[in-house]
Amino acid sequence: MKVDRRIKKTRDAITKAFIELMAEKDFEEITINQLSERANLNRGTIYLHYADKYDLLDKCIGEQFAELMKVCGSKEQEDVHFPTLESLIATSEYFEKHFLFYSSMLTNKGMPSFRERLHEVMVEGINEQVNLDDLNKGFNKEFLVQFMASAIVGTIEWWIKNEMPIPAKIMAQEIWELLERNQINKK
Repeated sequence: MKVDRRIKKTRDAITKAFIELMAEKDFEEITINQLSERANLNRGTIYLHYADKYDLLDKCIGEQFAELMKVCGSKEQEDVHFPTLESLIATSEYFEKHFLFYSSMLTNKGMPSFRERLHEVMVEGINEQVNLDDLNKGFNKEFLVQFMASAIVGTIEWWIKNEMPIPAKIMAQEIWELLERNQINKK
């Protein structure tokens, strides 16, 4: 189903205003009045599209994760769920392009659930890829998966919170090498 251009334009204005406000203040402090002023829309228009600010937050996060998952997928291997170096670079560049959203979500005091959701996505991906032979032989799989997912999410969080001190491509290459070194990505 195709969304009317006017509806898309309105939702984009609301989302943009919401992300900007999230960069300036804690989620709990944001009001629908502030959102409507920033988006230059009537409060009623916001309520036509979202039940409340929590609904808006859920939909924003859902849309970002859906886009992120598209980017994470390997373009070379459509049916395969583990990343390639190319997909890691594309993912890092996606974070770079959407810096304001991700930095707001990771630094906002009211958003611990966002980090948890990012961690869950990482756990799911690593769980499919972990190799328990050779270097990882004898390790508890769940422990290893949690360790690697936490390390990757923590690294991404550090990178974003510190305003991306290294280029996206280099970060992706270094994560890739660490995954290979720890026998996480399949060959």
